[in-house]
Amino acid sequence: MKLYTYFRSSASFRVRIALNLKGLDVDMVPIHLVKQGGEQLTEEFRRINPEALVPALVDEEDENGSQVLTQSLAIMEYLDEMYPEPPLLPAAPLDRAYVRSIALAIACDIHPLNNLRVLRYLVRDLKVSEEAKNAWYRHWCEQGLAALEAKINADGRAGKFCFGDTPTLADCCLVPQIFNARRLDCDLSGMPTLLRITENCAKVDAFSMAEPSRQPDAE
Repeated sequence: MKLYTYFRSSASFRVRIALNLKGLDVDMVPIHLVKQGGEQLTEEFRRINPEALVPALVDEEDENGSQVLTQSLAIMEYLDEMYPEPPLLPAAPLDRAYVRSIALAIACDIHPLNNLRVLRYLVRDLKVSEEAKNAWYRHWCEQGLAALEAKINADGRAGKFCFGDTPTLADCCLVPQIFNARRLDCDLSGMPTLLRITENCAKVDAFSMAEPSRQPDAE
């Protein structure tokens, strides 16, 4: 199994957590998103993933050669189906939908507005200042996480983690987003539940081993 990754990519971070929770061995192939204009934009990597994004996962080969999986949530659900223990989704359909809704709120509503290529476009093409770019980041991140805090508190299914006392897909998405929020000095003072869950995740090796600072390409 091979994972094309970047140490600070939150989408790659999610998949690394999931792989660790499953206890799967994987070869990490670093793709630097900044150096030399971004290695993800090279012709060589585009042959692997035409979207020019990380992560990309190669799990097995068939008669057509390597099968490349892209998009972090699709990769994690694939891992959950192929390697079902421990599960990343609960058994009941309503609970599964709830966990997915948390993961999607992060991966589809919060993260895209703060993605590297979006921030780069703001600065390079729209000539937004660094101060304004960071204000943009904090606004959307804080707004999205505040809504998630309210959602989880209103629902009542959280335990040590977003759902009960076992890590799920939701936690795989939450931890990287909180990491990024702290790195950009977002105000998280009104999100005690999310911070409590994040601290519980930090005590689990699968999460701590996936942190950016512990990756082979960390700077």
